[in-house]
Formats: sequence, C-alpha cells, structure tokens
Amino acid sequence: MSDLGASSPSSSSPPRARVLALANQKGGVGKTTTAINLGTALAAIGEKVLVVDLDPQGNASTGLGIDRRARQRSTYDVLVGEASFRDTIMETGVPALHVAPSTLDLSGLELEIASARDRAFRLRNALQALAEDPSAPRYSYVLVDCPPSLSLLTVNAMAASDAIVVPLQCEFFALEGLSQLMTTVDQVRAGLNPNLVIHGIVLTMYDGRNNLSDQVVQDVRAFMGEKVYDTVIPRNVRISEAPSYGKPALLYDLKCAGSQAYLKLASEVIQRERAARAAA
Repeated sequence: MSDLGASSPSSSSPPRARVLALANQKGGVGKTTTAINLGTALAAIGEKVLVVDLDPQGNASTGLGIDRRARQRSTYDVLVGEASFRDTIMETGVPALHVAPSTLDLSGLELEIASARDRAFRLRNALQALAEDPSAPRYSYVLVDCPPSLSLLTVNAMAASDAIVVPLQCEFFALEGLSQLMTTVDQVRAGLNPNLVIHGIVLTMYDGRNNLSDQVVQDVRAFMGEKVYDTVIPRNVRISEAPSYGKPALLYDLKCAGSQAYLKLASEVIQRERAARAAA
C-alpha cells in the first residue's frame, strides 16, 4: 500500500462528520442500496447526511433521484481539484440528505492522478476543506459509496474514513473475498489511516425461506463475532424496485420489510457510535 502515496496531509483537523465507507470488492452485495437507504434512514431519525458517490456507475446518485444530465459537477471534479464539495453537493428528495454525485469520468481518475504524491488523500483533503468552510452545510454523517473493487477510489475512501461498513450478501460465497478486504484495511491502517476500523458487517438479501441464508448468517457471525450488526436486511422486491423511480426504499414504501430493516440498521449504527464515544 506504500506505493499509493504514504505522506499524510499535514496539520489538518479531522472532518467534523463521522465518515463511513461502504466497501466490498464484490459486486451485487447491496452496497449502493445500503448507502442510499442507510443514509435516508439516518436522515429520517434526525441526522444530517451526505452521500459521496465514488462509483463511476453513479447508481447511488441515480437512486437518490439525481438525473445524469443534471450532474454539472461530480466527485471526479472534486478529486482532480477542479471543484469543491460545496460546489458539487446536490439536494435530494429527503430534506436532511445531500449527495455528491458521480459520473463515468471517475473511471479514468486512477490514471490521471497516478503520479501525484497525495493521490490516496484526495478525498480526505476535500472533506477537510468542506468541514473547515464556515458557510458549508454541517453533516453528522458522510457515507462514501465505493466501487466494487479495491481500486485507488476505494483506497481514497478508506484513507478518509473513520470506519468501514461492509455489506455482505447471504450467499454461498459470502465469506470469499472478505479476507482480502480485511487485508486491504490492515494495509491502509498501517500506511495511510491508523485510526481506521471496521464499524460493522451488514448481512443483505436474506431469504428466510432458504436454509442457505440461515447458514451464511451463522457462519459470518461465527467468523466476525460482534462486528456483525444484529439487523439483517431481507431480500425485498420493494427495495429492488425503488431505484428505478429515483427514490430510496424508505420514500418508495416506508412500511415494507426492507425499509423497516434499514431504519433498524440506522439506529444500530448510532448506538455503536455512542458506545464508541463512551468508551473513548
């Protein structure tokens, strides 16, 4: 991980918001769905939330109702230094939830900044600037939706974050690749961000009719212990439908099982935050 730019920014205070990266190098595990709906649920219970879309596919932005044609500035512009977060952030249909949208330009970022000494700290620096801007919005949580890879974008997210939330699908190969992600976290902790921790693992797409889902839940809890959230996100058609309407599931159908699960997850995230502060 040392080849990603090991020199940390000097004399800068940490972001005031708690920064959580949603990361898993496997695709289709519910990462973006969790970013959208956890952010919405946190906002619904009184938090001010910013979702930072770091996936070139831009699905978190689309799922929050941001039309691709409306994305005049994106996280790409922020990371190449051509715009600030304050210039990029857009409002969503949820009053306390904002998004910094992404565009396909992000897919070429790694080549563009490969030789820059601060290439692993671009996101951290931009969030610092946002936190230090007295006229910018004040957030209590920043959720970073990472691409499904362990790329420089994901490393930027980990270097900027206080903790990582790992969505894990209830499928046969759920644990495959988790060790690789944990190794990357250890490398980032050693070279870029010594305070980085795993906030928790959220089991997604749980199907109570499937014995395999129960077995996966048991295996992951045995392997990761208390790091696994108590809340399990069920496989739910309303969650799947919501992005096509440009809405989080909680706006599309608040009463569905998926929406209720994300509200419980948000409460659990806040409880863990309070316990961590009390223990500090």
